[in-house]
Amino acid sequence: MKDYLVLISCICFLVFLIPGRFRKYFAIGGWASIVGYLFLELPYYFSLNNFMYPAIAVLSVPFLYITAKYLLRDDPRVMQLSTIAAVAFLIFAPFGYIPALGDWLIAAVADQTAAALAAVGYPVHFSAWNLMERNGFQTEIILACTGIQSIAIMLGVAWGVQSTTRQKIAGLLLVFPTIYILNIVRNVFVITAYTEQWFPYLPTIAGNGELGYESFFWAHNVMAELGALVFLVVLAYALFMILPELGNLADSLYRLYRGEVERIVRPKAGP
Repeated sequence: MKDYLVLISCICFLVFLIPGRFRKYFAIGGWASIVGYLFLELPYYFSLNNFMYPAIAVLSVPFLYITAKYLLRDDPRVMQLSTIAAVAFLIFAPFGYIPALGDWLIAAVADQTAAALAAVGYPVHFSAWNLMERNGFQTEIILACTGIQSIAIMLGVAWGVQSTTRQKIAGLLLVFPTIYILNIVRNVFVITAYTEQWFPYLPTIAGNGELGYESFFWAHNVMAELGALVFLVVLAYALFMILPELGNLADSLYRLYRGEVERIVRPKAGP
């Protein structure tokens, strides 16, 4: 079912990018499929003690309602937001859903992460093509460890906003190498913290029954996630400098969604 939702979302966003009378309906289909996918992934996220994505899934429900409402009104702000999402999704899709391409990226990141670990004095050996081992602890490099999601989102922002070709290229040169390199640093931190057992704290909260998992939880699910969030905010600010229109769009979207949430939470009293 999840794979079908991904395929539907991909098709909907692809059609949305084609000018047409009914493109807004395809944008709604794309957003709705993504929200459905997030909810179907909840058991997996909970198995990892990862509560960030479940929180995003819950928040996606009012987001979908507001987005669909304004798409039906042909609101230019939400149409542009959907363009950004469509571009980002189509950048990610080949790596996410063409196994050979995704595996190639995973292997490249695994090799580069291993080289970086060796350079800082924490060498690992490969139990499989994407499975690293050190001190008896194994870490698997998967697609989520490559940074392709963040790269796709930020490239979608850079290319989906109204700007000149020169500005778009500048955004590309800022986003891709910066996220890619910092993601390798993130992998090095998580693997070192896990295999060296830096954070064996609060097993009742962070444990899952697997020996030593607590260090992985704190390094990966908490510190790395929060660090990535802070970094993306800083990177977005840098993009604002390159793409002034992005700042205007972000401000108008913030006002739109905030206003709608306030209407939902604090509806006006009747006469």
